[in-house]
Amino acid sequence: MLRRMLPVLGAALLLCVPATAVQARSPGWQVAVVDQASRRVLVLQSAEELTAYRGPDTLPVVWSWSADRVPELADLAPARSWTDPAEVKSRVRQGRRYLLTAAGGGLAAVVETATGRTRWAADLGPAVNPHSIELLPDGNVAVAASAGGWVRLYAASQGPRAAGYAEFGLPGAHGVHWDGRTGLLWVLGDSALTALRVGGTPAAPTVAAVRSAPLPDRGGHDLAPVLAAPGRFWVSTLTGLWQYDPSADRFAVVRLADPAAERDVKSVGDEPGRTGRLLTVAPDHTGPCDWCTSVITLHRPEGTRSLRGTHLYKARWWSGY
Repeated sequence: MLRRMLPVLGAALLLCVPATAVQARSPGWQVAVVDQASRRVLVLQSAEELTAYRGPDTLPVVWSWSADRVPELADLAPARSWTDPAEVKSRVRQGRRYLLTAAGGGLAAVVETATGRTRWAADLGPAVNPHSIELLPDGNVAVAASAGGWVRLYAASQGPRAAGYAEFGLPGAHGVHWDGRTGLLWVLGDSALTALRVGGTPAAPTVAAVRSAPLPDRGGHDLAPVLAAPGRFWVSTLTGLWQYDPSADRFAVVRLADPAAERDVKSVGDEPGRTGRLLTVAPDHTGPCDWCTSVITLHRPEGTRSLRGTHLYKARWWSGY
């Protein structure tokens, strides 16, 4: 389961990126992708600058990360646990930017981008398929595992290999997002979007469901904040794309110019700055990786960026959310 240079507003959010990694010529928000072919998280130049590159070794990479190249993760068997990386998120906590990533092989990790230091990591095993990850303000880490059928809140604030956790059972758990406005941890499964209240202490957290909304379609996959409408969420399912408004407890269908682009979306997000532009990734079912693609798709206005030679699973705007 990725960075580029922005204008003055965006520069403030890149304060944790090494100076050598910033490309002053980039006019827009950087794009982060998780590439299963090269087993790397890649932060790329802005969508405006991405064109048809010939392969992952010629992509305009601002920053990259792979568990295969981190000696301090050797005890977590990255040759196996970093198989099929599936998530990439950027979070800024206390002035520091972190990469949040998880892989189907079992690895979940939080990495400080400026130093490459691993803040927390765990090998959860190949049977549970970690699919998404979130960093809470207190330093604890939530992981959603689709095959495991759970969301766990790890006491990661207690150390880089902290293993204690609280668990919430959720069949087909695919998405997890912390909503700082309400102090709720939202989790997405096969058939429901659920809000969890976090209690206890950072060393011994607890989680409890406080509300749940049945999905309008089966197979919940991606969960992300709607940046242009704080408090709302993007939700993707097997056959549709939705916005959920918790205040109205309502899912509104999202229509794209190409109806086929609404199906089986692995990741979705709107561009920071309220431009209205969307970024999605969906499998094209044409390569050796049936659940991957080499294309990221833009909407409103429409466009595609082909990154030949890659096996992309998700792509997100590299913002400082």
